[in-house]
Amino acid sequence: MVSLPSPPPGRHRRRSGTEPLTARSALGLRLILSIGGVTLFIALTVLLAFWSASSGAKDSPGPTSLAVLAGLCGLFAVIAAVDLVVVLRRRSQERP
Repeated sequence: MVSLPSPPPGRHRRRSGTEPLTARSALGLRLILSIGGVTLFIALTVLLAFWSASSGAKDSPGPTSLAVLAGLCGLFAVIAAVDLVVVLRRRSQERP
């Protein structure tokens, strides 16, 4: 793999792709996916936490595995919420 030399301070690196100069991220799609992700993962977190709290030690799946899954869904909800904040900030900066 050939590495390009880094540009001098204050100068931008030469473009190597064919994307237009005004290319932007699909913020509308990211907004929809972030809202859906936050909603889905919060709902799954609550559902799995409730299921974990109401299951017994001999149930399958056990309360520990359900609690771990609830924690992972909570983590994904936080990640989706952070992405939602980033998208909303970028959209507000783009508007005149």
